[in-house]
Amino acid sequence: MKELWVMVVFATVSSSQGDLTISSAIPTTIDITTPTTDVLLNPDPPANTPITDTPTTGTLTSPTIPTTTSPTTITSPTTISPTTSPTTTSTTTPPLVCINGGKLQSQVCICPDEWTGETCSDGNFCNSTSKDRFSFPRTPVGWFAYSVESCDEKTTTAGLSEASARCLNDTGSPMFGPPHILQCELTLSDIQGNISSSSGDLLQLAFSTQILTSQPEQLSADNITTAAQIANTLLKSAKITEDIAVAAITTISQLLNANKESTQERDAVQSLTETLEKFSLDQHNNVSLVVQPNLAVQSVQVPSDSVGIQFTALTGSSGNFVAKRINLNINTSELIADKGGSTDVQIVIKFPPVLRSKNTNYSIGFVLYQNDRFFRSRTFRASSGTRRRVISANLGQVSGLHVEMLFKPTAVPNASLYDFACVSWNYTLKDWSTFGCSKVNHSEDGLRCFCNHTTNFAVLMSYRKDFKYAEALNWITILGCSMSIIGLSLTITFQIATRKSRKTNPTVLLVSVCVCLLIFTLLFMLGVDNPHKQLDKPEILEDNVLPPSDTHTEQDRGPCTAVAVLLQYFLLGTFTWNTLFATHVFLMIRNSLATSPSHFTAYTVAIGWGLPAVVVALTLGISYRVDDPLGYRQEEFCWLAALDPKGNFDFKLPMFWGFLIPVAFMLIFNTVMLVYFAVTTGKTNPHLTSTRHTSMKKKFLSSFSLAVGLGLSWILGYLLLITQNQTMYTILNISFCVLTTTQGLQIFILFTARTAIFKKKMSSALKSVSNVGIPLHTRKFSLWRGEHSDKVESFTHLDTDLSFPPWSSQTSS
Repeated sequence: MKELWVMVVFATVSSSQGDLTISSAIPTTIDITTPTTDVLLNPDPPANTPITDTPTTGTLTSPTIPTTTSPTTITSPTTISPTTSPTTTSTTTPPLVCINGGKLQSQVCICPDEWTGETCSDGNFCNSTSKDRFSFPRTPVGWFAYSVESCDEKTTTAGLSEASARCLNDTGSPMFGPPHILQCELTLSDIQGNISSSSGDLLQLAFSTQILTSQPEQLSADNITTAAQIANTLLKSAKITEDIAVAAITTISQLLNANKESTQERDAVQSLTETLEKFSLDQHNNVSLVVQPNLAVQSVQVPSDSVGIQFTALTGSSGNFVAKRINLNINTSELIADKGGSTDVQIVIKFPPVLRSKNTNYSIGFVLYQNDRFFRSRTFRASSGTRRRVISANLGQVSGLHVEMLFKPTAVPNASLYDFACVSWNYTLKDWSTFGCSKVNHSEDGLRCFCNHTTNFAVLMSYRKDFKYAEALNWITILGCSMSIIGLSLTITFQIATRKSRKTNPTVLLVSVCVCLLIFTLLFMLGVDNPHKQLDKPEILEDNVLPPSDTHTEQDRGPCTAVAVLLQYFLLGTFTWNTLFATHVFLMIRNSLATSPSHFTAYTVAIGWGLPAVVVALTLGISYRVDDPLGYRQEEFCWLAALDPKGNFDFKLPMFWGFLIPVAFMLIFNTVMLVYFAVTTGKTNPHLTSTRHTSMKKKFLSSFSLAVGLGLSWILGYLLLITQNQTMYTILNISFCVLTTTQGLQIFILFTARTAIFKKKMSSALKSVSNVGIPLHTRKFSLWRGEHSDKVESFTHLDTDLSFPPWSSQTSS
């Protein structure tokens, strides 16, 4: 019942423990994790030295593990426990129950940032507390909290937090470190000047920059540029300390959430990413791991006999990074995703034999970005707002590397992965490139890539929307439209056949209205359904080709767009001719004319057929592209585009400005003309007999007939757009569907069937049909005899099957 309206208007989302297992049949495996902190230091103890779970308070330095053949895994808490040889048991594993907001996904608990463990039962946060007159909210370990107290409104940094404190776990019990206080009159420009002149406390300037960028969505492009330059200078400083490094990396993490950008800002963040690569490789002050919500920096010393290294970031419910979800294995060459799809990103670097033969330890650095904010591409457009994680691996100038990566596809509502490309960042081109990279495969675990060099890597994914195609027209719509088609056809035929006998009637106007409405109704019934539905599952291509956008749109195949163009043209044409009809009525009443003004017909033909063509041409020129037809029309059915990717009405799309706006102006004009007509014809002139004797019924029918002819029932469609009450919506929807689908039938009844000429023609036709009969039997009777034989009165009886009087009298003498 509501398909027509849908088309026109709505077309118009517990701590894990490592095991030390030694046996003659099983290779030696050492699983090491450090205390819960996001600054992990070089974890390599000397050979034959017992490893103990000793908490650290600042930095921890230890020699490198000597050459062994056993894989070494570095994860979170430092725990080593012996395990016995496996035994066969027949126990049933109880179902896993996630607590503290954890979500079960393929028998794995995906935990919030504040909780860890198999069932999300282990706390990983500092409770909200007050420290040195400042109040700090609950915060995951390793992150910074910002005070509830803010700078005074009279200061230049009004509204920003006055202090920050970092949640640490140095003593085995998470607690906030000492607060760092912001001078509320300090600005980013002041800090940049002080750093450039080497004046001021470098640590204090680093923490001040961090606090000043704690609300990145409010930063201007100039502020983002300045903050990036400050962070760049801090990371390059010869005086850098652990605390300075952590503050600078926190600043960069916050800048990844900024919105504004400029050409100068692009250059600044490009330089910053290069500095981060070098910082991760150089291991300043033995800082091994720094993890903030949007950024993780890992440095590691690898023994010369290692076959490869594996860096893994596990999934959390928020998508942020925490230290306990960053794992490192420094002696493996296998790309192995964790069960249940809990791996977000994994990279494995397989070392060539020539590198292992040098018998020297070497440094490797990893940088993991939450999004590609610092890697803005000119060839790849993120039109649907998706973001991609970027991982950097740096081993210096080493050739012959075998780098494999695993990326978990980003979930996009109501869309399926269409294709992806494995890419690396080219600093010369300042864009993504597929050079040296190729696809391996794709599965439920993720998208696998191979590259032969180290740099910043990402996977550019393209998605195709999962369209919900319109259902077939129901019987009520089909019945109403069918009756309209019959009524409009009869009206057009009658108006043309009797045009000479109706010199005062606007034949051209009414016929044009009927022709436009008839063609529109036929197209709607027969062609609105998209003949090329995208129902098959996308097949990912084998070639590693850079997609132009994160949203894939099939190239136009023609028929659906052609139908949409014709529907727009003839529906706009219907309303245009309705408006011209209203103008004609207005001129006839105001000027008391019996016929149309001179040249009026020529003007109406030019406007009636030309104006819709101009609107359609402008709509196509502005919004249509062969490679992106959905800028003009919808995929679900052949009508103008109206909704954004989230399903909300978009005022930028052609449904609004290419149809609703021009039709709204015409309906307003037609409504005014109807009121003028009703008021004028409703007046009674005592000097005119015709007005005194015209009944209210005839006056109402005249106004109602004009309302139908002017298409005012479509006003209900606009009311549907603003109606919130469900009952009222249902009433309006039913009324709209009934009135619009039967509009052609209404025109036939009111403008054709009720006219005197039509009644006369029908009466004549019926009489002629009634007089055509074949006598089956004839009888003649004489009523007088004898002297009255000269006057014979008789009648003839014709036996027929006609429904009109079966007999007729004859008199003869």
